[in-house]
Amino acid sequence: MPTVRTVTRRAGLTTLLAAAVALPLIGTVRSTAAARHDTRLLDVMTFNLRYASTDEPNSWKDRRPVMRDLLLRAAPDIIGTQEGLYAQLQDIKQDLAPHYDWIGGGRKGGSFDEETAIFYDTRRLAPVEYDQFWLSDTPAVIGSNTWGGAHPRIATWIRFRDLGDKERQFYVLNTHLDNASQYARERAATLIAERLARLDLSLPIVVTGDFNTAAHTTAVYDTMLGAGLKDAWDAAAGRGLSYGTFHGYHELLPDGGRIDWILVTPGVTVHRSAVDTYAENSQFPSDHLPVRSTISLG
Repeated sequence: MPTVRTVTRRAGLTTLLAAAVALPLIGTVRSTAAARHDTRLLDVMTFNLRYASTDEPNSWKDRRPVMRDLLLRAAPDIIGTQEGLYAQLQDIKQDLAPHYDWIGGGRKGGSFDEETAIFYDTRRLAPVEYDQFWLSDTPAVIGSNTWGGAHPRIATWIRFRDLGDKERQFYVLNTHLDNASQYARERAATLIAERLARLDLSLPIVVTGDFNTAAHTTAVYDTMLGAGLKDAWDAAAGRGLSYGTFHGYHELLPDGGRIDWILVTPGVTVHRSAVDTYAENSQFPSDHLPVRSTISLG
Protein backbone atom coordinates (compact mmCIF):
# COMPACT_ATOMS: atom_id res chain seq x y z
CA MET A 1 0.00 0.00 0.00
CA PRO A 2 1.28 3.52 -0.72
CA THR A 3 2.19 5.73 2.19
CA VAL A 4 -0.22 8.65 2.60
CA ARG A 5 1.02 11.83 4.24
CA THR A 6 -0.60 15.11 5.20
CA VAL A 7 1.38 18.35 5.09
CA THR A 8 0.04 21.30 7.03
CA ARG A 9 2.79 23.85 6.33
CA ARG A 10 3.67 24.89 2.79
CA ALA A 11 7.34 25.20 3.78
CA GLY A 12 7.33 21.51 4.62
CA LEU A 13 6.58 20.25 1.11
CA THR A 14 10.04 20.19 -0.42
CA THR A 15 11.62 19.12 2.86
CA LEU A 16 9.27 16.15 3.00
CA LEU A 17 9.97 15.17 -0.58
CA ALA A 18 13.72 15.46 -0.14
CA ALA A 19 13.57 13.06 2.77
CA ALA A 20 11.40 10.50 0.97
CA VAL A 21 14.29 8.41 -0.32
CA ALA A 22 12.60 5.07 0.16
CA LEU A 23 8.92 5.95 -0.15
CA PRO A 24 6.62 6.57 -3.10
CA LEU A 25 5.37 10.13 -3.46
CA ILE A 26 1.71 10.26 -2.55
CA GLY A 27 -0.19 12.45 -0.15
CA THR A 28 -2.71 15.11 0.73
CA VAL A 29 -1.78 18.75 1.11
CA ARG A 30 -3.39 21.76 2.77
CA SER A 31 -1.99 25.10 1.66
CA THR A 32 -1.81 28.29 3.74
CA ALA A 33 -1.87 30.48 0.63
CA ALA A 34 -4.56 33.15 0.82
CA ALA A 35 -3.82 35.73 -1.84
CA ARG A 36 -5.91 35.57 -5.01
CA HIS A 37 -5.52 36.79 -8.54
CA ASP A 38 -8.24 38.94 -10.07
CA THR A 39 -8.42 36.92 -13.29
CA ARG A 40 -9.50 33.42 -14.14
CA LEU A 41 -6.63 33.08 -16.59
CA LEU A 42 -3.84 30.65 -15.74
CA ASP A 43 -0.35 30.90 -17.22
CA VAL A 44 1.20 27.46 -17.73
CA MET A 45 4.79 26.72 -18.75
CA THR A 46 6.61 23.50 -19.60
CA PHE A 47 10.39 23.79 -19.33
CA ASN A 48 13.22 21.28 -19.59
CA LEU A 49 15.73 23.04 -17.35
CA ARG A 50 18.82 21.12 -18.48
CA TYR A 51 20.30 19.53 -15.39
CA ALA A 52 22.80 21.61 -13.42
CA SER A 53 26.43 20.90 -14.25
CA THR A 54 29.76 22.68 -14.08
CA ASP A 55 30.60 21.88 -17.70
CA GLU A 56 31.53 24.91 -19.76
CA PRO A 57 30.14 26.53 -21.71
CA ASN A 58 26.57 26.70 -20.38
CA SER A 59 27.31 25.70 -16.81
CA TRP A 60 24.50 26.12 -14.29
CA LYS A 61 26.44 29.03 -12.75
CA ASP A 62 26.24 30.86 -16.07
CA ARG A 63 22.68 29.85 -16.87
CA ARG A 64 21.10 30.45 -13.48
CA PRO A 65 20.83 34.27 -13.72
CA VAL A 66 19.21 33.99 -17.16
CA MET A 67 16.81 31.33 -15.86
CA ARG A 68 15.89 33.63 -12.98
CA ASP A 69 15.23 36.57 -15.28
CA LEU A 70 13.16 34.51 -17.72
CA LEU A 71 10.96 33.06 -14.99
CA LEU A 72 10.48 36.35 -13.16
CA ARG A 73 9.62 38.02 -16.45
CA ALA A 74 7.14 35.30 -17.43
CA ALA A 75 5.68 34.84 -13.91
CA PRO A 76 3.76 31.64 -14.75
CA ASP A 77 1.23 30.21 -12.33
CA ILE A 78 2.42 26.66 -13.10
CA ILE A 79 5.80 25.42 -14.34
CA GLY A 80 6.12 21.77 -15.29
CA THR A 81 9.88 21.21 -15.16
CA GLN A 82 12.06 18.37 -16.43
CA GLU A 83 15.65 17.37 -15.59
CA GLY A 84 15.94 19.58 -12.52
CA LEU A 85 18.26 18.32 -9.78
CA TYR A 86 17.25 18.94 -6.18
CA ALA A 87 19.85 21.65 -5.50
CA GLN A 88 19.03 23.27 -8.84
CA LEU A 89 15.33 23.31 -8.01
CA GLN A 90 16.14 24.87 -4.66
CA ASP A 91 18.14 27.55 -6.49
CA ILE A 92 15.15 28.27 -8.71
CA LYS A 93 12.83 28.46 -5.72
CA GLN A 94 15.23 30.90 -4.08
CA ASP A 95 15.41 33.02 -7.23
CA LEU A 96 11.66 33.13 -7.78
CA ALA A 97 9.34 35.34 -5.81
CA PRO A 98 8.75 33.89 -2.30
CA HIS A 99 5.20 32.84 -3.11
CA TYR A 100 6.33 29.92 -5.30
CA ASP A 101 6.67 26.35 -4.09
CA TRP A 102 7.24 23.01 -5.81
CA ILE A 103 6.48 19.31 -5.53
CA GLY A 104 8.59 16.53 -7.03
CA GLY A 105 10.90 13.62 -6.39
CA GLY A 106 13.91 12.03 -8.05
CA ARG A 107 13.51 9.42 -10.76
CA LYS A 108 15.61 6.99 -8.70
CA GLY A 109 13.82 7.93 -5.49
CA GLY A 110 14.43 10.73 -3.04
CA SER A 111 16.33 13.80 -4.18
CA PHE A 112 19.42 12.40 -5.85
CA ASP A 113 18.50 12.44 -9.51
CA GLU A 114 16.52 14.36 -12.12
CA GLU A 115 12.95 15.25 -11.22
CA THR A 116 9.72 16.19 -12.96
CA ALA A 117 8.95 18.86 -10.39
CA ILE A 118 5.93 21.15 -10.66
CA PHE A 119 6.30 24.73 -9.46
CA TYR A 120 3.18 26.72 -8.63
CA ASP A 121 2.19 30.17 -7.40
CA THR A 122 0.79 29.67 -3.90
CA ARG A 123 -1.20 32.89 -4.09
CA ARG A 124 -3.29 31.30 -6.79
CA LEU A 125 -3.05 27.53 -6.36
CA ALA A 126 -3.38 25.15 -3.43
CA PRO A 127 -2.34 21.50 -3.89
CA VAL A 128 -4.92 19.02 -2.64
CA GLU A 129 -3.26 15.68 -3.46
CA TYR A 130 -0.29 14.50 -5.47
CA ASP A 131 1.47 11.37 -6.63
CA GLN A 132 4.41 10.18 -8.69
CA PHE A 133 4.72 7.00 -10.74
CA TRP A 134 7.41 5.37 -12.81
CA LEU A 135 7.01 4.89 -16.55
CA SER A 136 7.48 1.14 -16.54
CA ASP A 137 5.58 -2.13 -16.18
CA THR A 138 5.87 -1.59 -12.40
CA PRO A 139 4.82 2.06 -11.91
CA ALA A 140 4.94 1.87 -8.11
CA VAL A 141 8.50 0.48 -8.01
CA ILE A 142 11.01 3.25 -7.38
CA GLY A 143 13.59 3.57 -10.14
CA SER A 144 12.01 0.89 -12.33
CA ASN A 145 12.88 0.87 -16.02
CA THR A 146 11.45 -2.11 -17.91
CA TRP A 147 11.11 -0.87 -21.50
CA GLY A 148 14.76 -0.45 -22.47
CA GLY A 149 14.94 3.29 -21.90
CA ALA A 150 18.22 5.05 -21.30
CA HIS A 151 17.04 6.11 -17.82
CA PRO A 152 14.19 5.52 -15.40
CA ARG A 153 11.40 7.97 -16.22
CA ILE A 154 8.60 9.37 -14.08
CA ALA A 155 5.42 11.39 -14.08
CA THR A 156 4.25 13.68 -11.29
CA TRP A 157 0.69 14.87 -10.89
CA ILE A 158 -1.05 17.29 -8.55
CA ARG A 159 -4.71 18.10 -8.02
CA PHE A 160 -5.00 21.83 -7.35
CA ARG A 161 -7.64 24.16 -6.02
CA ASP A 162 -7.67 27.35 -8.08
CA LEU A 163 -8.01 30.15 -5.54
CA GLY A 164 -8.62 32.65 -8.33
CA ASP A 165 -11.49 30.75 -9.96
CA LYS A 166 -13.99 29.98 -7.18
CA GLU A 167 -11.65 27.30 -5.81
CA ARG A 168 -12.33 25.13 -8.84
CA GLN A 169 -10.18 22.00 -8.90
CA PHE A 170 -8.08 20.61 -11.74
CA TYR A 171 -5.10 18.33 -12.36
CA VAL A 172 -1.61 18.98 -13.66
CA LEU A 173 0.51 16.02 -14.80
CA ASN A 174 4.15 16.61 -15.74
CA THR A 175 6.48 14.09 -17.36
CA HIS A 176 9.70 13.50 -19.32
CA LEU A 177 9.78 10.61 -21.79
CA ASP A 178 12.90 8.68 -22.71
CA ASN A 179 15.46 10.25 -25.02
CA ALA A 180 16.73 7.03 -26.61
CA SER A 181 13.92 4.52 -27.11
CA GLN A 182 10.82 5.12 -29.23
CA TYR A 183 9.37 1.90 -27.82
CA ALA A 184 9.80 3.23 -24.26
CA ARG A 185 8.17 6.51 -25.27
CA GLU A 186 5.19 4.74 -26.81
CA ARG A 187 4.72 2.49 -23.77
CA ALA A 188 5.05 5.51 -21.48
CA ALA A 189 2.38 7.40 -23.40
CA THR A 190 0.03 4.44 -23.09
CA LEU A 191 0.64 4.21 -19.34
CA ILE A 192 0.09 7.94 -18.86
CA ALA A 193 -3.17 7.72 -20.81
CA GLU A 194 -4.28 4.85 -18.56
CA ARG A 195 -3.37 6.80 -15.42
CA LEU A 196 -5.18 9.91 -16.62
CA ALA A 197 -8.31 7.79 -17.06
CA ARG A 198 -8.16 6.94 -13.34
CA LEU A 199 -8.45 10.58 -12.31
CA ASP A 200 -11.72 12.39 -11.66
CA LEU A 201 -12.63 13.06 -15.28
CA SER A 202 -15.17 15.69 -14.29
CA LEU A 203 -12.17 17.95 -13.57
CA PRO A 204 -9.97 19.69 -16.17
CA ILE A 205 -6.52 18.20 -16.83
CA VAL A 206 -3.32 19.92 -17.96
CA VAL A 207 -0.36 17.82 -19.11
CA THR A 208 3.13 19.29 -19.47
CA GLY A 209 6.28 17.53 -20.57
CA ASP A 210 9.33 16.94 -22.66
CA PHE A 211 8.14 14.10 -24.88
CA ASN A 212 11.44 13.77 -26.78
CA THR A 213 9.54 13.43 -30.05
CA ALA A 214 7.99 16.07 -32.27
CA ALA A 215 4.28 16.85 -32.19
CA HIS A 216 2.21 15.60 -35.13
CA THR A 217 4.85 13.05 -36.18
CA THR A 218 4.64 10.14 -33.79
CA ALA A 219 2.48 7.47 -32.19
CA VAL A 220 3.24 9.11 -28.84
CA TYR A 221 1.40 12.25 -29.92
CA ASP A 222 -1.47 10.18 -31.31
CA THR A 223 -1.79 8.27 -28.03
CA MET A 224 -1.92 11.43 -25.94
CA LEU A 225 -4.57 13.00 -28.16
CA GLY A 226 -6.39 9.68 -28.23
CA ALA A 227 -6.58 9.92 -24.43
CA GLY A 228 -8.94 12.85 -24.84
CA LEU A 229 -6.40 15.68 -24.78
CA LYS A 230 -5.84 18.50 -27.22
CA ASP A 231 -2.59 20.24 -28.08
CA ALA A 232 -2.59 23.70 -26.49
CA TRP A 233 -0.43 25.00 -29.33
CA ASP A 234 -2.93 24.02 -32.00
CA ALA A 235 -5.94 24.95 -29.87
CA ALA A 236 -4.71 28.46 -29.02
CA ALA A 237 -6.69 31.45 -30.23
CA GLY A 238 -3.35 33.22 -30.74
CA ARG A 239 0.20 31.98 -31.13
CA GLY A 240 3.71 33.36 -31.14
CA LEU A 241 6.36 32.36 -33.64
CA SER A 242 7.11 28.66 -33.86
CA TYR A 243 10.60 27.30 -33.11
CA GLY A 244 12.09 23.89 -32.49
CA THR A 245 12.03 23.63 -28.71
CA PHE A 246 15.32 21.75 -28.39
CA HIS A 247 18.18 23.92 -29.69
CA GLY A 248 21.19 22.45 -27.88
CA TYR A 249 22.63 25.98 -27.44
CA HIS A 250 22.81 26.41 -31.20
CA GLU A 251 20.95 28.70 -33.58
CA LEU A 252 17.19 28.59 -33.19
CA LEU A 253 15.24 26.73 -35.87
CA PRO A 254 12.01 28.42 -37.02
CA ASP A 255 9.16 25.91 -37.38
CA GLY A 256 11.41 23.15 -36.05
CA GLY A 257 10.22 20.11 -34.12
CA ARG A 258 8.22 20.95 -30.99
CA ILE A 259 9.10 18.19 -28.53
CA ASP A 260 7.92 20.09 -25.43
CA TRP A 261 4.13 20.05 -25.20
CA ILE A 262 1.26 21.42 -23.16
CA LEU A 263 -1.89 19.32 -23.53
CA VAL A 264 -5.33 20.01 -22.05
CA THR A 265 -8.76 18.40 -21.87
CA PRO A 266 -11.41 19.69 -24.30
CA GLY A 267 -13.22 21.96 -21.84
CA VAL A 268 -10.10 24.04 -21.24
CA THR A 269 -9.89 27.23 -23.30
CA VAL A 270 -6.44 28.11 -24.66
CA HIS A 271 -6.12 31.84 -25.25
CA ARG A 272 -2.51 32.06 -26.37
CA SER A 273 0.55 29.82 -26.73
CA ALA A 274 4.15 30.83 -27.36
CA VAL A 275 7.69 29.51 -27.42
CA ASP A 276 9.81 31.71 -25.15
CA THR A 277 13.17 32.55 -26.79
CA TYR A 278 14.51 34.73 -23.97
CA ALA A 279 18.32 34.91 -23.70
CA GLU A 280 20.88 37.36 -22.31
CA ASN A 281 24.08 38.15 -24.19
CA SER A 282 23.59 34.99 -26.27
CA GLN A 283 23.28 32.89 -23.10
CA PHE A 284 20.16 30.71 -23.01
CA PRO A 285 18.89 29.43 -19.65
CA SER A 286 18.61 25.86 -21.00
CA ASP A 287 19.18 23.77 -24.11
CA HIS A 288 15.38 23.75 -24.49
CA LEU A 289 13.02 26.65 -25.03
CA PRO A 290 10.08 26.82 -22.65
CA VAL A 291 6.57 26.67 -24.06
CA ARG A 292 3.87 28.85 -22.49
CA SER A 293 0.09 28.79 -22.70
CA THR A 294 -2.51 31.06 -21.17
CA ILE A 295 -5.63 29.07 -20.39
CA SER A 296 -8.92 29.21 -18.55
CA LEU A 297 -10.47 26.09 -17.10
CA GLY A 298 -13.85 26.39 -18.75
